[in-house]
Amino acid sequence: MAAPSLPSPRVIQVDTRGAVILHEESPETRDSRGIYLPNYIEPVSHIAVDVGGSLAKVVYFTRSPQPPSSPSLIATNGNGSCNASDWSPDSTPPMPGSKLNGALTPLILDSFPHQHHQPPSPEREHTEPEINQHFHATLLQRASLQNFPGGSLNFEKFETDNIDECVEFIQRLIERSAVVNHVSLEEMKKGVKITATGGGAHKFYDLFSSVLGIEIEKGDEMECLITGLKFITLIPTEVYFFSDELLHAVSHPETKTQPPNDAPLERPSPNPPKYSVSFEENPMPQLPCLLVNIGSGVSVIKVDVDGKFERVTGTSLGGGTLWGLLSLLTPATSFDEMLALAEQGDNSTVDMLVGDIYGQDYGRLGLKSTTIASSFGKVFQKGAKKRTFSAEDISKSLLYAISNNIGQIAYMNAEKYNLDKIYFGGGFIRGHPSTITTLSYAIRFWSKGTKRALFLRHEGFL
Repeated sequence: MAAPSLPSPRVIQVDTRGAVILHEESPETRDSRGIYLPNYIEPVSHIAVDVGGSLAKVVYFTRSPQPPSSPSLIATNGNGSCNASDWSPDSTPPMPGSKLNGALTPLILDSFPHQHHQPPSPEREHTEPEINQHFHATLLQRASLQNFPGGSLNFEKFETDNIDECVEFIQRLIERSAVVNHVSLEEMKKGVKITATGGGAHKFYDLFSSVLGIEIEKGDEMECLITGLKFITLIPTEVYFFSDELLHAVSHPETKTQPPNDAPLERPSPNPPKYSVSFEENPMPQLPCLLVNIGSGVSVIKVDVDGKFERVTGTSLGGGTLWGLLSLLTPATSFDEMLALAEQGDNSTVDMLVGDIYGQDYGRLGLKSTTIASSFGKVFQKGAKKRTFSAEDISKSLLYAISNNIGQIAYMNAEKYNLDKIYFGGGFIRGHPSTITTLSYAIRFWSKGTKRALFLRHEGFL
């Protein structure tokens, strides 16, 4: 029987009613929480892959006999993993370092009901009722995988330098799904395809195609980005922004009251223990808007009310710039280590401030004494002995320099095109308070409070 054609990802309409963002399992999964979709029941036949210059991201939809643990609307008391009891004895072992989140259930599986069981052995005769009984049992066995409504969107990321790990992950996902669905690996591969975007979709096309042996469809990067934005902003509590009070608390750590036991500022969540972060509880399409996507570089995209988009500008000074320079200037070996250093730094030892020049605020221009006049301005002083600066202070200074530059470019374009909503996405942000604060403050400062910076909890997966 000929396999049915696979539906294009572009025509899939996802039912987001009652969607829940699950709580992260560890700090490493902060930006890759699963999204539980209780009302979405249609099959999904593709795995989405975005291979950028620094990171490769994978998004896939699974269904499970049971819901994710504690699918609470608060979205902070559960996690995205299923218990071992969720799995039948013949399930394959979990993939190292990954979550158990059910199995892929592509549309084509509905075309193979007769292949769930082995044909009768020539040595043993089956009566027709026996065959029908066995067939009915196997259908029930499959139905048990799908009897809980809805399913989960799952998010994984890998360093592009280790792209083989990404390919192996997808290969294991397909193999495990074949076992759970009680179909052969060949049947599962017929029903699944990869929709790939990003520069790596072209660079690594042959690798994905040859190793996985499934159909690969390339998607335009900007088109995928805007489609992702329009979808993810429909998820409750996905979009958030920092209040003025929180901006002040993070920007002026010497004046804020520390949480109990001097705990670090937590990543935004619907009910953080101390700080109030505002969330979009009743989401709706937020168009027109400006999308500032910060990856290795930066793209600034104007999105019209009808969803049409245009990349209006960008800058080469993005996450890759921060990563590269801090690799040269500090002992940090990963982006997360660099952000951790920045969190402990004091940029005033490295940057020249307005107060260093004027000795006070420059009120006539609205510049406070703590405003950065020159990034790294204190590093070189003619005739003075060359000084040594801490890795923490260098990291903080460079983070501010990159973030301030992006914030200013974003504001100028929002002003040019008369857009009030400015979304920041991309793997550069990572839920890092200093980055969010800098971008938020920059937009508030230059717009005199008329525009607001908006952020996404899945910022790296648009």
